[in-house]
Amino acid sequence: MTAIARMRTVVIDCPDPAALAEFYRQLVGGEVTSVADDWVVLEPEPDRRLAFQQADEYAPPTWPTAERPQQFHLDVTIDDIDEAELAVLAIGARKHEVQPGDADGDSFRVYLDPAGHPFCLCWD
Repeated sequence: MTAIARMRTVVIDCPDPAALAEFYRQLVGGEVTSVADDWVVLEPEPDRRLAFQQADEYAPPTWPTAERPQQFHLDVTIDDIDEAELAVLAIGARKHEVQPGDADGDSFRVYLDPAGHPFCLCWD
């Protein structure tokens, strides 16, 4: 099947685009390639973009409650969970109090970025 489009950018609303872009740059690497007051682009790999967009009335998700659902989250692969956990906590992440554990044979832990978006560290 021929696709209609190609994936370009995942855009994340937040209160401070520059700060959140720096958090994710430290998490997944890459370069910040565009900076404006309300929009910052990070390219962790060629042709892969994360953009961080200013949202003036941003409120973080309350997952797992439905008050403000997470709507999306990022899964990143790591080699050593204990080492990676220390590293993400050091750059400003928080470990989520809810840890659903194993899903479909994948091991993961849930964290919150500095703006409160959930993300998972995953390993085999």
